Amino acid sequence: MTISSEWKRSRLAYAIGCVVAGTAFSVQAQDESTNDEANAEEAQERIQVTGSRIRTDGLDQAAPVEIILAEEAVSQGMVTLGDLLRASTVAAGSNQVTAAASTAFVTAGGTGTETLSLRGLGANRTLVLLNGRRIGPAGTRGQVSAFDLNIMPLSAVQQVEILKDGASSLYGSDAVAGVVNIITKQGDESNFNINTSQPTEAGGETLRINGTFGRSYDNGSFRVVADFNKINELAMGDRDFFNCAQNYVFDPDTGARADTVDPRTGDFHCNDLLWGHVWIYDYASDSNVPGGALAQFDYDGDLGQYVPSFNDTANDPEDMRTPEGWFPVAYDQPSFGVANADHPFQDLESLSPEQEIGTLFATGEYWVSDTATLYGEVLLNRRKTTTNGYRQFWNYQYNENFFAGNSLSEGWTGAQWFSPTAITDHSGAEITVDYRRFVVGAEGYLGDWFWDINVQDSRSDGEYMNKIIYGDAIYDWNFSTGSCEGQTTSYRGVDCIDVPWLDPGFLAGDITGEVRDFLFGTETGNTVYDQRTFEAVITGDLWTWDAGTVGAAFGLSYQQDEIVDTPGEHTLNANTWGSSSAGITAGKANTRAVFGELSIPLLRDAPFAERLELTMSGRYTDVSSYGGDTTYKAAINWLIADGFRVRASQGTSFRSPALYELYLNNQSSFTTQRSVDPCINYQQQFEDGNLAEIVRDNCAAEGLPGDFSGGAISVTVFSGGGAGQLEAETSTARTAGLVWLPEWTDFSASVDYFEIEIDGEVTLLSAGAIVYQCYASEDFENEPLCDQFFRNATDNRIEEVRGGYLNIASQVSRGVDFQFNYPLQTDYADFNFTYEHTVQLESSSQLFAESDVIDRVGEFGAPKHVGNFRAAMIKDDWELNWTARYIGSVSNHERYGLGDYRDDATLFGNPVRVVLASDAVIYHALSVTKEFRDEGLDVTLGVANIFDKEPPKASSIGGVTRLGNTAFYSQYDWLGRRVFLNLSYQF
Repeated sequence: MTISSEWKRSRLAYAIGCVVAGTAFSVQAQDESTNDEANAEEAQERIQVTGSRIRTDGLDQAAPVEIILAEEAVSQGMVTLGDLLRASTVAAGSNQVTAAASTAFVTAGGTGTETLSLRGLGANRTLVLLNGRRIGPAGTRGQVSAFDLNIMPLSAVQQVEILKDGASSLYGSDAVAGVVNIITKQGDESNFNINTSQPTEAGGETLRINGTFGRSYDNGSFRVVADFNKINELAMGDRDFFNCAQNYVFDPDTGARADTVDPRTGDFHCNDLLWGHVWIYDYASDSNVPGGALAQFDYDGDLGQYVPSFNDTANDPEDMRTPEGWFPVAYDQPSFGVANADHPFQDLESLSPEQEIGTLFATGEYWVSDTATLYGEVLLNRRKTTTNGYRQFWNYQYNENFFAGNSLSEGWTGAQWFSPTAITDHSGAEITVDYRRFVVGAEGYLGDWFWDINVQDSRSDGEYMNKIIYGDAIYDWNFSTGSCEGQTTSYRGVDCIDVPWLDPGFLAGDITGEVRDFLFGTETGNTVYDQRTFEAVITGDLWTWDAGTVGAAFGLSYQQDEIVDTPGEHTLNANTWGSSSAGITAGKANTRAVFGELSIPLLRDAPFAERLELTMSGRYTDVSSYGGDTTYKAAINWLIADGFRVRASQGTSFRSPALYELYLNNQSSFTTQRSVDPCINYQQQFEDGNLAEIVRDNCAAEGLPGDFSGGAISVTVFSGGGAGQLEAETSTARTAGLVWLPEWTDFSASVDYFEIEIDGEVTLLSAGAIVYQCYASEDFENEPLCDQFFRNATDNRIEEVRGGYLNIASQVSRGVDFQFNYPLQTDYADFNFTYEHTVQLESSSQLFAESDVIDRVGEFGAPKHVGNFRAAMIKDDWELNWTARYIGSVSNHERYGLGDYRDDATLFGNPVRVVLASDAVIYHALSVTKEFRDEGLDVTLGVANIFDKEPPKASSIGGVTRLGNTAFYSQYDWLGRRVFLNLSYQF
C-alpha cells in the first residue's frame, strides 16, 4: 500500500490540526444556530478527547491539549518515545530522568528507566495512559511508581495527547501535573522500517528494526507490532567535554583561564576521582605532614621535581616515614596539580548505558453487533540495560608502630594511621526488566448512551545484577594488627586473604587473582510490581435546551497495586561495602473511586457569546493504605466572536503517598563528608564568601573549630518509607487561556496561563539538605532536622544521617504556554510553520512553613524560556523538515550569591571568576523525505544537532551539577552531530 502526495499533504494538515486541536481548537465558522447545522452536528461521530470523559465531536475542547505525531520523531532523528516527549515545551523546562541520568544518580525506577515529569512536578505526578487506559509502572529497586517510556516503541504510536492541566477529578490521584495519552496506530497500514542514527563521534549509535501489520474485516480488526531497538553505550571517554573535569575558572583581571596546571603535562589539571592515595590521620605534635595532604606513589618517577617526599622532611620520631616513592599531594595548589585524579577507568564508565529493547504489541476488536464491541490489547516488552563503572574503596589501617601497629604496614612509621584508597573497574550492573500488560474490554451503546467497561493487568518483573565489593572482606579487618591468614570472614565464611592495601599497583587498580576473588563478586535482586485496574464509564446526553445539549459522564474504578522488591543476598545482609544496604520492600494498596462530569451549555448566539459552556467534574477516592478524599474541577469555555475563545479552569487533586514512599525498607548508603558537612573549614569558607554567616555561627555554636577538617571520608545515610507519618498531598491547578482562529486565514494562535500549587508534597531529602538546613536554621537549638544526624564524639565527623520521606510545605509551578501555527498552500509547494513556547514564571519550593521560598526559574535545569520551531515543505514526492529547539539562557549566579549576583570566588586563596551561566542554546535538525510511490518505499535522511552544539560549560565552584566540565541536565544534547536514516516499506 502506497501513500500518495495528497495523503501526505492531508497528513501534514492533520498533524497541524491535531496540535491546534488541544491548544487552539474552535469551530467558530460552524457555530451558527440553524436546525440544519444542529442536525449535522448530531450526525457527527462522537469521540472522547483527553481532558474529558464526555464523548463529543472534539472540536470545542476547553482543556489545553497538545497533540504530537510520532512521525515528528522520524523527521528530527529521535529514537525513542522519551526523546520525543522530552522535547515538548511542557517537559523541556525541567530536568527529566533519562537513561543517562540514571547511571549518574540514584533515580526512581532504577538504572535505564526513562520517565516524564510535566512542569517539573515529578513523574509520579504525571499520569500516563495507553489508548485512554491506565498503564502500570515498570523498573527495578524499591522506588518504582512511574511508567517507563522504554516500554512503548515509537513504531506502535500514532500520536500522543498531552493534557497540560491537572485532572485528578477525572483520571485519579496521579494526574496532578497533567495526563499523557499514548494513542497507537489503527487502520490497515502495514509497513517494515529500519532506522539508524550515527553520531559523527563514536558512542551512542542506535539501530531500530520494526514491522507492523494491520487488517480490518467485516466484523473486526487487528494490528500487530514487533520492534527491536539497540542503543550503543556512550562512555565518558567518548566525548572530550566529559573525560577531564577541570575547575574552569578565570582570572578576574585578564579573563585568562586560572585553573590549576598539572606540571607533568602542562595542561589544566583533571580532577575527576582521586585514585591510588593513602589518606592520613595525623596525631603528631609537630608533623611533617602538610594539613590535608594525601600520600601518593611516584608512578612516573618524577614527583620529586614538584614536591618533597615524606622521608626528606622527617626529623622527629612522630614524623611520617614511608617506603621509598611516596609523596604528599593535594594540600596546596602546586601539590594539587600533581594529584592523580584522572584514571583510564574513568573513560570507560557508562554515561548513557547500552540498551536492547524488544517489544511485541497487539490490539484487536470484534464487533459483536451494531451496538457492542469487544476489544483487547497485549503488550510484551523486555529491556536489557548494561552499565560499566569505576569506584574507590578503602580500609582503615594502623601504620607499623603507632597505636596497636600493623605488621603489614612495613616501612610506614610515625604518629599516624591511614586509609589506603584503591580504585577498581569492578563496578556496574546488568538490568533485565520483563513487562507484560493485558487489556480486555467491551464498549457500545445503550440507547443514545455510550458505555465502556475494561480490565487492565500489568506486571513489571525486573532483575538487577550488580557488581559488589564484599563488606566482610574489608570491614572485618579494619585496624587489624597483622596478617589474617587462618581466619574466615564473618558472613561468607571464606578464608581470609591478606589484601595488599599499601601496594602501589593495587591502589592503581591492578587487582587480580585470589585478591580479586576475595574482594569482588556479584549479586542479583528482583523487583515485581503488579497493577490491576477495573473501570466502567457511561456517557451521553441528559437533555437539550436553547443553549445546547447537556452532556454527562459517570464512572467507577478499582485499582490494586502491589510491590515486592527483594535485594540481593549481600545487600539484604549488609555485606556490600560502600553500597546501599536494604531490606525487602513490600506493600499493597487498593484504590476505589467514583466520578462524574457534566458539560452544561449556558449561552449560544448571544452578544459577545457565540457559545458559553461550563464543565464540572468531581471524584471521590478511597485508598486502603491511607484514606479517602474528594476532588473537583470546573472549567469555562467561552467562544466570544470572530474566532476568539477564552477558556479557564480550576481543579484540585489528592495524591496519597506511593507504595515506595510508604513502605521502602530501610536503606543505607554512603556519601562523602565534604558533600554533607557545611562545617568543614567553615571559617575560611565564610571569609571567602562561600558560606552564610548563620551557618558559620551555628557551626561555632556546635563547638567545632573554624578549621575543622571533617574527620573520616564517608558518611552512612539511612532512609526509609514513611508509613504512619506521611499525609496525602493536595494541590490546586488553575488555567486561563485565549485562542484565536480568524476566519479570514488559516493562522491560529493560543496563549494559556497555568498555575499548580502542591501542599504537603512528599519528598526525600538528601543527606546534604538535612545537615545544611539544620545549620542554616534561625532556631538552631530547636531545629528538628538537627536530630536527624549524629557526630562522632572523638573526631566530630558526621557518622550517620537518618533521612526518609516527609511532607514538605509546598511546591508551585506557574507559567505561560504560547502556540502559533500557519499552514500555507502555494502553486509551488505546501508549507507549514509552527512555533510553541513556554515561559516559566515560577518553579519554587518551600521546605517548611517558616523556611524561605526557593525559586529556581532561570537556573540550570529550569530555563525560563523553552521553544520549538518547525517548518515543513511538501512538493510532489518530496518533504523537507527543519526544526529548531530553543533552550533559554540560564544562570546560577544569584543562587551562588545567596540572592545577589556573584561570580567571584577563591581557588587556593587566589581570587578567580566563576562561570555559572549559559547563553541560549538552539539545536537544529534538518531532514528530507523522498516517496517512491510505485515501490511503496519512503526514505528519510537527515542530520540532528547540525552545528554540533556541545553542552554548556560551568565552573566546579558554585553548585552547578556537572559531568566533566559541562552542565549535566536533560535539556542539553550529549551526543553531538549525528546523521540519521529511516527506510519505510509499506505493503
